[in-house]
Amino acid sequence: MASARRIRSAVLVTVLLAGAVGAAAVVTGDEVTALDSPEPAAAPTRTIGGTVLQVVAHPDDDLFFMNPDLSRSLTTGSGLTTAYLTSGESDGVNAARGPHLKDPRPAPDRARYAEARQNGIRSAYAQMATGDRASSWRRAAVPTAGGGSAEVDTLVARPEVSLVWLQLREARTVSADRPDSLRGLWNGRIGGLESQLASGTPVTSPFVYTKDQLIRTISGVLERFKPTTIRIQDPTPGRFARSGKVTDHQDHVYGARFAQAAISRYAQFKDRPHFSVQNYLGYLNSSLPHVLDPATVNAKVRFLKTYAWLDRDPFCGSPAGCGDRKVAARPTGYNWAQSLRYTRGESTSWLAQGPGGGLYAFAVLDGRMALWHRTGPQGRWTGPDLFHALPGGDLDPGAWAVRLPDGRIGVFGTRTTLGERAEDYRRDVVYAVQRTAGGPFGYWQSLGTPEASDAAGTSAISGPAPVVLDGSGRLAVYVRDARRTLRAREQGPDGRWGPWQRLGGADLQNEPQTAEDSAGRRYVFGTTARTVLAWLQLVPGGPLTGPYRTGLPATTVPLTAVPEGKGVRILFRKPDSGAVRGVRVEATGTGPRISPVGELGAGSGYGAVGVAGTFLTGRAAAGTVAVAPRAVPPAWTESELLFAGAPAGTVEASGASTMAVLGLDAQLHWTTYPKGMGPGTGPAAHPGSRAGAGTGAGTAPGRGSGTGADLRRPQPWRLAVSEPEDAKEPRRMPGATSGGRPPQ
Repeated sequence: MASARRIRSAVLVTVLLAGAVGAAAVVTGDEVTALDSPEPAAAPTRTIGGTVLQVVAHPDDDLFFMNPDLSRSLTTGSGLTTAYLTSGESDGVNAARGPHLKDPRPAPDRARYAEARQNGIRSAYAQMATGDRASSWRRAAVPTAGGGSAEVDTLVARPEVSLVWLQLREARTVSADRPDSLRGLWNGRIGGLESQLASGTPVTSPFVYTKDQLIRTISGVLERFKPTTIRIQDPTPGRFARSGKVTDHQDHVYGARFAQAAISRYAQFKDRPHFSVQNYLGYLNSSLPHVLDPATVNAKVRFLKTYAWLDRDPFCGSPAGCGDRKVAARPTGYNWAQSLRYTRGESTSWLAQGPGGGLYAFAVLDGRMALWHRTGPQGRWTGPDLFHALPGGDLDPGAWAVRLPDGRIGVFGTRTTLGERAEDYRRDVVYAVQRTAGGPFGYWQSLGTPEASDAAGTSAISGPAPVVLDGSGRLAVYVRDARRTLRAREQGPDGRWGPWQRLGGADLQNEPQTAEDSAGRRYVFGTTARTVLAWLQLVPGGPLTGPYRTGLPATTVPLTAVPEGKGVRILFRKPDSGAVRGVRVEATGTGPRISPVGELGAGSGYGAVGVAGTFLTGRAAAGTVAVAPRAVPPAWTESELLFAGAPAGTVEASGASTMAVLGLDAQLHWTTYPKGMGPGTGPAAHPGSRAGAGTGAGTAPGRGSGTGADLRRPQPWRLAVSEPEDAKEPRRMPGATSGGRPPQ
């Protein structure tokens, strides 16, 4: 921690002393004026506090795979920092070599190409944050907690925006075995990884990081900026079925694993806020349907073109160039710019009802399960209370809650174990259940993993989908394995869990979704790149059959399933649009009966859709949470609240529809629509609305559902707890003794 404090002090001092420079200028103290007319900055989006820190392997990973979340966050006025692990120096040739754009080939120069990529990133961030790609930056070299040096850049017009360049050597290949790489360092093939300094950087001395030193360096950056939301790439992307190759760049995978290790270390620090983690899909986006609507894609590509220095205007004054000309030949990448996908935390079933009108909300904070609790319809929310840490590893983002017939609540998640050796890396399914309805939770238990080893499939299991078996109180859990098939474990009559079952399917992309209809028949759904597969009980209590081909059109992957009479309603988004669609599925004696696809509105957005009775909630195109009645067409009410993960919803005993999200401030936000506000009486537009009907994000803590709401107006999003507790040991959570019992 002493090292972490030193980097914080060094950054504060050196950044404040550094001179202002242009977006891509390299000489400290010079200020460069833009030669082109600055475009207007994006309209501000309001969020409630919070800071975001992104850790990526290369310059441009954030622009391709984390945008539009990145640009939306930059409009909030809250702090945002991106840390780049490698210089992305590749072969050192900064030239477009596409079918329609070919530059003269310059002599390879890795230091200059690394500088050009830095210049492009500074320009793109300046454009996103201020509208002016040449807005000035302050640049400084600072010591790191790992014993090396990093460059820290601060946007002068928006000093809460920072870039941290760790400047390590990249693998220089997507998948080939190169010991001198993040992969080689993680796996112990090399004892240290050398720096690759960009020309023009204020860092003047090369350095070498061991595995532990790099972890300490990243955790030191986290300690300096104290984020409430951490964004990283996918550490477990899986392998292609035919070739066996990992589906993402090796630097993305192992950079994310280094980030995981650093986050785990940072979670042990005391002087920090709560934080959540969000993971992003990488190269596999090119094999899946497009997610984003055309307007969002155009905005995203505009920033990529700035990064790529498409116009070749020497506005930055750098002899290395003002951007990455390799990207100029293909600004959308390989179908990457048209999508944004999360690889953890897409569950919409983390809000559950307890006895007496109580509500339980779960999310992963600081690598541990967090619980907010409301005792009754008019009670106050309390929390977050943190479950005891799991032995051996931290929880991944995402929580899945299930209510047992006796009123007890169970919560499921996945844990990542980093291990002492690289081959010890693994993920497993874990759960905890209340001892009594409304009472404390019992010990964490592990259900293991269907994977034989990390090497076999990079531990690419999905989050678990739990369900109560036939009203018996016994539990079953469904996961997608690394081969992209469906697997399950079930409790027997004696409470013991059986082995992992193979239920078939192929090309499953999402977390399985489960639901039970009014007749007691169980349904399980999984999305592929082309359609939706279904498993179901043809009769109550019968065996689960399938997979059945539903014939449904392609989706953007996230899927939500909710009971609807003698069937189940599934909701998903339309590719290249983001509009919500839905169908009703009903089990018959021979298989599923599926209704025609219903269009639930033209409003665009991305990510999973939550359901609360007659209301839908999801992420709008602006990245904010939106609510709509389940009508045709729905009147989407867009708030000004950015959030992490996916929304959740439930219908309370009073008939009120309650929805919740985890904000970028790592706090619970919720809203309630009283009974009687449904299709036809839904929210109307009012002053301050956006996209036709919006409401500001509230900051006051709220009690229960209430009865005096104006049905003609949108209901505000409220902060569940106005002054959440600082990170500390929990009160009587799972494993009521310190640390709990090791998983069985």
